[in-house]
Amino acid sequence: MKAILAAVFLLIAVSISAVPFTLHNSSVKSIPLVIPGVMNPNLSPFSDSGVDLSEGQKIYFFYNGKKQLLLTVTADLSGKKLDVANLIAEREAELNAERPKKK
Repeated sequence: MKAILAAVFLLIAVSISAVPFTLHNSSVKSIPLVIPGVMNPNLSPFSDSGVDLSEGQKIYFFYNGKKQLLLTVTADLSGKKLDVANLIAEREAELNAERPKKK
């Protein structure tokens, strides 16, 4: 019985701290994402995917075959629609700027 009550309280605590927002794919290509411990969604072209994620949850994408951090969930994302294709383009530009230049 104690285990059941503990599980219920944990579920309530997680749902209270969940941040609801939408992941939007504005591109013509599918976008695979990784949300550790939650899911690995594949956003279809021109689609929306509503999510409720905990603050601090990390979302990753793949760049040059490596998993890269796209964003960390914060409370200010609540109710927003994030254009994942644009976020990835911005993040790729950052990663390219960080890469050492070949001589």
